[in-house]
Amino acid sequence: MSRRKGRILAFQALYSWDVGGVAMEDLLTLSWMDDNSNNAKGKEKLDESDVAYARLLISGTITHIGEVDDVIKSHLSTSWTMERLNKVTLAILRMSVYSILYQEDLHPTIIIDEAIDIAKKYGQDDSFRFINAILDAIGREKRKSNDAPAESNADK
Repeated sequence: MSRRKGRILAFQALYSWDVGGVAMEDLLTLSWMDDNSNNAKGKEKLDESDVAYARLLISGTITHIGEVDDVIKSHLSTSWTMERLNKVTLAILRMSVYSILYQEDLHPTIIIDEAIDIAKKYGQDDSFRFINAILDAIGREKRKSNDAPAESNADK
């Protein structure tokens, strides 16, 4: 099952949440999506699994926004602040960091590849490189923390 459509919807919703202050409850209805206009433009209709996945990413990211933002901040260089980040880049990072932290069934490389593809389509010219660097560092850190308990138990 491809989750790309769900990720794109979630990214768009998180962007709206950050820029427009749209409430999470309103975002989760996906009322801003008009399936009829999408079909008229030749786009595929969203199936329920795309919508459910988008809702999971939206609600999870917003619910855990403090932790997600703290992780992003900890991986920014001293010359970067959250306020300096482009809002599209920030929405992609937030969604992806949430996925890395909380979606244990997904390997970080899959999440990172999807984020890069979304950034190439919707972000600024080289934003995908920045997103890749930040998410790669977070993914490596997550893998190390997942491996640490197994190593310490093996030593006993």
